[in-house]
Amino acid sequence: MAKAIEITDSNFEEIMKTGQPILVDFWAEWCGPCKMIGPVVEELAGDYDGKAVVGKVDVDANPGVAAQFGIRSIPTLLFFKDGQIVDKQVGAVPKSVLAQKLDAQL
Repeated sequence: MAKAIEITDSNFEEIMKTGQPILVDFWAEWCGPCKMIGPVVEELAGDYDGKAVVGKVDVDANPGVAAQFGIRSIPTLLFFKDGQIVDKQVGAVPKSVLAQKLDAQL
């Protein structure tokens, strides 16, 4: 089963070039709601394998990407298409909400 890709300051630009819709989960180890949504993000990675890229950015380890998008509260999930942000979700939500936003980009 596909897993969410670990996105870092150094590989972010490369991942943006995939041509597929991308869901990026900005999270941190100490964040309670992040731990709740983490398994949902992993499930989506499996569900959308081959159709979309699903990745996670640890904001403590990768402050560059987080700063680039002005991430102030986590979890924040950004949806990209063609390298541009097309949708955003702040806070933990049901899987169906994220799937619907991802489906809209396919």
